[in-house]
Amino acid sequence: MIRFEAVSKIYRPFLGRAVTAVEGLSLDIAAGEVLGIAGPNGAGKSTLIALLLGFLRPSAGRVRVAGLPPRRYVERHGVGYLAELVHVPPRWRAHEALVRYAVLAGLPAREARAAAARAAERLGLAEHRHKRVKALSKGTLQRLGLAQALFGEPRVLVLDEPTHGLDPVWTRRFRDVVEELRGPDRTIVIASHNLDELERLADRVAILDRGRLQRVVGVGARAAADADAGAPQRYRVVVAAGEAALRRAFPDARLVAPGELEVRVDGLAALNGGLARAIAAGALVAAVAPARSPLEAHFHAALGAAGEGDA
Repeated sequence: MIRFEAVSKIYRPFLGRAVTAVEGLSLDIAAGEVLGIAGPNGAGKSTLIALLLGFLRPSAGRVRVAGLPPRRYVERHGVGYLAELVHVPPRWRAHEALVRYAVLAGLPAREARAAAARAAERLGLAEHRHKRVKALSKGTLQRLGLAQALFGEPRVLVLDEPTHGLDPVWTRRFRDVVEELRGPDRTIVIASHNLDELERLADRVAILDRGRLQRVVGVGARAAADADAGAPQRYRVVVAAGEAALRRAFPDARLVAPGELEVRVDGLAALNGGLARAIAAGALVAAVAPARSPLEAHFHAALGAAGEGDA
């Protein structure tokens, strides 16, 4: 659905030296996929999104969306886009803003009000419909931005820091919205600093640093399988009883809190074998979790590798 082919973007100011924001990036994003984009500040995420939306042209390489240049695709089919910072005229009222965005998305004027009302209900904006935008909280404004991105049921949806400003209730609801939007004909791209959210939402995550694509990793079950086949992993194990039994099963375990140990194992089979021995010896295991999530481990490894390559 989306293809980046050896794409580079160089900013050339009138004064000062040129800055390479994206360099030699190749990436395919399939229809039906939710792709996360992660990276530190200045990694090139915003430039990548601008190239995808056709706001910028690449200095080298090419970008295609369903076989078309981005601007041509947007003009013909539209793209849902939630910017990191949502800017809406402050004197507009919330419902008025939704109606206007529905019209801009191509809905006939007679249908725009009904679509705006449905969007307000879906995203908890109904109680704020008469408020002026300047009176909305950051989280409510973010939901307004998400609502406008969904008008027209776009096949390509690009969300930049979509959970920024959302409270825990609406962060969870946002996950539900993404799951509702999943479909074989829709591609969703989510850029975020929140690795936990990307791990919950995405199928794969592209990790950028210094304008380069460092790696693309699977998340969820796929990430666990990748981690199992890789380097030794660390896990936190919490026991309600039998700490001594757990220590015997994992002689190199490190105590991090009363009843909580960090163990280092070579794969899931070794982890489960040690836990089975501890349980058989009387341990009551209350919880087991990676000391660092697989995505977080990949993220730090990718950035470390990038630093070594530049040294």
